[in-house]
Amino acid sequence: MSTKTILERVTLTLAASALALTASFGQLQAQNLFAPIAQVGESLITEFEVEQRILFLQILGAQGGTRDQVIQELIRDRLRISATQQIGITLSEGELQSGLSEFAARAEQTAEEFVETLESAGVARETLRDFVATQLIWRDFIRARFGARVQISEREVDRAVASTTSSTGIEVLISEIIIPAPAELAAEVLEQAEVIAQSKTQAEFSDYARRFSATASRENGGKLPWTSLSDLPPVLRPLLLALAPSEVTSPLPIPDAVALFQMRDIRETSTAAPRYSAIEYAAYYIAGGRTPEALARAQSVMRQVDRCDDLYGVARDEPEANLDRGSLPPSELPTDIAVELAKLDPGEFSTALTRSNGTTLVLLMLCGRTPQLEEDEEIDRDAVAAQLRNQRLNAFSENLLNQMAAETTIVVFE
Repeated sequence: MSTKTILERVTLTLAASALALTASFGQLQAQNLFAPIAQVGESLITEFEVEQRILFLQILGAQGGTRDQVIQELIRDRLRISATQQIGITLSEGELQSGLSEFAARAEQTAEEFVETLESAGVARETLRDFVATQLIWRDFIRARFGARVQISEREVDRAVASTTSSTGIEVLISEIIIPAPAELAAEVLEQAEVIAQSKTQAEFSDYARRFSATASRENGGKLPWTSLSDLPPVLRPLLLALAPSEVTSPLPIPDAVALFQMRDIRETSTAAPRYSAIEYAAYYIAGGRTPEALARAQSVMRQVDRCDDLYGVARDEPEANLDRGSLPPSELPTDIAVELAKLDPGEFSTALTRSNGTTLVLLMLCGRTPQLEEDEEIDRDAVAAQLRNQRLNAFSENLLNQMAAETTIVVFE
């Protein structure tokens, strides 16, 4: 998201936020904003924190602002804080101020101006400070713990550059396994995924897909048709290009699941693959996860809908959070959503994903793809290497958080 977009969204949100806060004041008075919403080990998450984070994300225009998503992310923050406190990592006031200034600069403001903007919309100063401090400390922790294990080779940079600049198209023939991983089973799922990652043959991987995968491709042993590399998530492209036929990626954490991909074949095409500046999609959330009732509801909706705009009619009398309409650059799409969208043509659906620890089914629809205008640009190899390094570190981070969640007593009270 551009700094201009953030600034415009902050400005436009202020009036609406003030009105909303005024209208709901009586209701908030009747609530106990410090009532516990969740408990992570010995630490409590309050209603006040949930309300503050929701408003904060709304003002930023960020993804992941539904109530369930916010609660889950606050739980993850508690896990981050617990891990860093155990080994004594701290953040100086100077480091925090530097982080606040960097964050505020995205909205073309100073740190103090940005704090005042948020406060005028009802977001407490401490909400921003806690958010930035947690992210900074966790980033340093992950770099210190896993940095030495992430070495990016020149070959990997070459392949990543080739995947974005090649004058010909690159298509891959891959197989997938997506294993549901609710928090209470995260450690077991990750252990099983590590076993699957050692698969030596395509037949072995396909057998695992039929046994463990939650996607429709499981019936075909996880095999996907030839797919343009440019349609796949940027985070996945260099990982696939580094594989020889029959090799498997390391387990990749995605929301509520772990993913693995096996390379079956790769080829170049005579026509350059299209590049996209934005992917437009809609996600309609159905309570019940992968229960027969939820899947039947998804089938009913699909019969009513021909285009993404039709989903507004379906969700008209439902909570606003039930329908998420997004248009994002490919690099900003969540990995699991990007993988599913790569399989779809505009107007097609997927029911492979879940949210809220498997209790919510995601009916995902591809609305369209916006082609990217061709521009001559010089490739910064150091920036490519840094991006690959961050992607690997993020994978380590997700694996560690999943493991910690499985080992920690977590209770959500609502």
